[in-house]
Amino acid sequence: MSNITALAEEWSEAKRAEQRAISARRAIEDRLISVLAVPENLDGVFTAKPTGFTVKITGRIDRKVDAEKLQELAAENGLSDHLSGLFRWKPEINMAVWKATAPDITGPLAEAITAKPGRPSFSIVEEKE
Repeated sequence: MSNITALAEEWSEAKRAEQRAISARRAIEDRLISVLAVPENLDGVFTAKPTGFTVKITGRIDRKVDAEKLQELAAENGLSDHLSGLFRWKPEINMAVWKATAPDITGPLAEAITAKPGRPSFSIVEEKE
């Protein structure tokens, strides 16, 4: 059993080191966002090319839909027929269709959607000479 205890202790220390590394990486990412003046509501890719590197920061906006309010607003505005194309029914917003739809349809429904930035993902590639 002592071998298992030793392995469990090694695993626990590795897990703590992993958490420290994640925290350090996220702090660096936050500094990169600040130094590069990345827009807070980035919904797409931001690329910078400092000497020797390509830094790509992909931001996304997390959107939540209030289904009850959405259906109410659609009914009030005569837009109920558009819901099945604009939303997946849980409902989840179908951004490709939403962006391609006329504002007179999406505008009245927008109050049912809350949007907040998610944590951006990073890709940093060292350029080989």
